[in-house]
Amino acid sequence: MDFQLTEEQQMIQAAAKDFAEQQIAPVAADFDASGEFPLSNIQAMGELGLMGIEVPENYGGAGLDTIGYVLAMIEVSAADAAHGTIMSVNNSLFCNGILKYGTEEQKQKYVRAIASGAEIGAYALSEPQSGSDASTMKSRAVLSDDGTHYTINARKSWITSGPYARYLVLFASTNPEAGAKGITAFLIDTEKEGFSRGKTEPKLGIRASATCEVELSDYQCAIEDRLGEEGEGFKIAMSVLDAGRIGIAAQAVGIAQAAYQASLTYARDRKAFGQEIGSFQMIQQKLADMKTKLEAARLLTLRAAWAKMESEKTGARITLDGSMAKLFASEAAMWIAHQAVQLHGGMGYSKEMPIERYFRDAKITEIYEGTSEIQRMVIARTETGLR
Repeated sequence: MDFQLTEEQQMIQAAAKDFAEQQIAPVAADFDASGEFPLSNIQAMGELGLMGIEVPENYGGAGLDTIGYVLAMIEVSAADAAHGTIMSVNNSLFCNGILKYGTEEQKQKYVRAIASGAEIGAYALSEPQSGSDASTMKSRAVLSDDGTHYTINARKSWITSGPYARYLVLFASTNPEAGAKGITAFLIDTEKEGFSRGKTEPKLGIRASATCEVELSDYQCAIEDRLGEEGEGFKIAMSVLDAGRIGIAAQAVGIAQAAYQASLTYARDRKAFGQEIGSFQMIQQKLADMKTKLEAARLLTLRAAWAKMESEKTGARITLDGSMAKLFASEAAMWIAHQAVQLHGGMGYSKEMPIERYFRDAKITEIYEGTSEIQRMVIARTETGLR
């Protein structure tokens, strides 16, 4: 087993770390406070190749691998998880699905624009009444009599980057009687008639990653903008989420890394009763457990990234690897951020330091792209073969 990073992987990690420290970290608190979308930073990240790391160069991306993507995601998320969320959606949920299931024309039109950072992408699966159980969606798409277009009526909720997205991968039922097997995927241009956005959600954390409802009313989607075949939508959605969970695991590792590093520094600098608090055994125990959970989460996430790279050769599913990485990394991030607040005491509760932001941001990693409860169900069902 080789744990050495390639030169390309080290380069993208270094580039992401440098950009995150120089351009993201200094403004992260301001963006968190205002909830403003960091558009100029996202465009700059696109120019660096961070918005399409695994996208081949002929589609406007960096042409690197999944491990490189994970390494970059960790560094960006350590500076600000909201930037990491936007980056994750563009890379994993938008570009990944089109690269795997799209036509050449779709890749050139949609992937290139998003991977370069010229436009923002989004993924529209959840609905007000269907989150974890996506098969019960109410959105409908009806094929025209002449077979040239679909008329879509849909209402989607919790759409990350929705307020700023130019293009969406959206899922709607073309055959309601077939349940999950009747769902189809579509590529949506938000500038076309029939598309509208709802209010931006006031969130606990990742506040600079704008989230909203979107609505399609008699939206006309050309047959050329269907992604995959009719009835393949649920398979596409689950496949994309398998990959997306690796990105969220990486985000969680980044948050945990920032919280741990801040705690380590504070334990060395803060004095109480005439000595550094890091010399107290209870603080040492916290730091030891934080570090161990952090590195275990990192290794699980990197292993999932490696599994995804292998699956591109073998066609194997990566459901188990992605779910385990996301489950463990998200819960580790929440635990480490909690310990960081406790270790910092009153300063951990103050907005003068980023610790409370790490705590708020960590929570969402246990919820989106499949809650921890759903991940446990997926892992158990995959292992037992039982439903």
